[in-house]
Amino acid sequence: MEFFLYNTMSKRKEPFKPKVEGHVGIYVCGPTVYSDAHLGHAKSAVSFDVLRRWLLHLGYRVRYVSNVTDVGHLTDDADEGEDKIQKRAKIERLEPMEVADKYFWRYFEDMDALNVLRPDITPRATGHIVEQIELTKELLRRGYAYERNGSVYFRASKWPEYGKLSGRRLEDQVAGARVEVREEKEDPRDWALWKRAEPEHLMRWPSPWGEGFPGWHIECTVMSLKYLGDGFDIHGGGIDLQFPHHEAEIAQAEAAGHAFARYWMHNNHVLLGGEKMAKSTGNFITLRELFERVEPLVVRFYLLQSHYRSVTDFTEEGLEAAKKGYFRLLDAYREVRRRKKSAPEGADPALDAATERLRTAFSEAMNDDLGTPEALAAFFTWLPELNKALSREVGRESLERAEAAFRELGEGVLGLFPERVLVERLEGPALEGLMELVLELREEARRRKDYALADRVRDRLAELGVVVEDTPKGPRWKLVS
Repeated sequence: MEFFLYNTMSKRKEPFKPKVEGHVGIYVCGPTVYSDAHLGHAKSAVSFDVLRRWLLHLGYRVRYVSNVTDVGHLTDDADEGEDKIQKRAKIERLEPMEVADKYFWRYFEDMDALNVLRPDITPRATGHIVEQIELTKELLRRGYAYERNGSVYFRASKWPEYGKLSGRRLEDQVAGARVEVREEKEDPRDWALWKRAEPEHLMRWPSPWGEGFPGWHIECTVMSLKYLGDGFDIHGGGIDLQFPHHEAEIAQAEAAGHAFARYWMHNNHVLLGGEKMAKSTGNFITLRELFERVEPLVVRFYLLQSHYRSVTDFTEEGLEAAKKGYFRLLDAYREVRRRKKSAPEGADPALDAATERLRTAFSEAMNDDLGTPEALAAFFTWLPELNKALSREVGRESLERAEAAFRELGEGVLGLFPERVLVERLEGPALEGLMELVLELREEARRRKDYALADRVRDRLAELGVVVEDTPKGPRWKLVS
């Protein structure tokens, strides 16, 4: 079964074939670390985390590179405005690198909570100044760039293929729409490879053209080529980066004589109140605010319910529905693991057949451009047969196969059941022991016909998020929040 990816460059799904058999190189544009991450960042991180996990599941060796922008990302168009990190440093009365380090670590703490695997390499723009200067010098040598007053600009008009990724023409780039265009540019559509540092600019490095700092676009060109090489496999990022950021990356690399990414992937926006979620507009909710209200894995589940190329519309009602759906899966996983410990030897043909159908449907969905909504639907189609099996005496072999499906697909690929959640919610020895004791005492009260006490125990547990179900085979409990 082939794995098909939608390639933004070709505008169609293509069978994925890596440059080097068995090995995949991925570069994903990471955050500019000047404030806390929001749901838009989470969607991108989770989308490409699932890509990586699926490739690993298929047996590939993956080198996953995702950068951190800690200099050069300015607040306005046309290479103008303040550096976003320096601007935040003034507000917080910190050094720019203090701001960058503070939000660098906070970003990865948030990603850890979402069970996003750490990159194999996390290059920082400030750690690659030398390489950016060298690429700028090469573009100058080839005539694709020019220097003015200590700044170096790329000649957009000299690169006729500019726009081949986004489908936008050079004429569509109105660089002076929001701010006055620098007169030193030959063409307002040109962009900075290297910027002269004004006297008040704190982040600055020596260069052949004077003290300055790199342009935002050249950073990713340099770092992706350095760690993945020419013609690497996949370049990913948010849809808003297609133009001009990714177009500029391509032009810079190819004009300097380098083959660039072979597949381009872009995740779509997250909407809040029907509008795009973005720090620049103030329309966002930080992940930390959200995690105070809900288990982070519920947020991951919510994001996986929509395809990475589709818009995700965030609503409170949708979050509540995601919470219920996630805990249905989690409770089923817990019950399989509990029942497996004392199950008799043997198999359950009906459950085994359903588990095999789950695996087939899941693989078909993921091989079709990472169809996570359909992959989740396969789990919920499987659940009734699983719950039916759990209502009878089911053999250990079938429970082990069901557990493996949860572990390999639900966690290994979708990343929904990390060890943290397993320990806290599935197999905490103290929790298991306490619940057994409480239910034994409740059963004693029922045998004494002290139904008021038994009901009080059940109601109190419900307040704590534990539902008790009385079944012909005895009481069962499950966590619901």
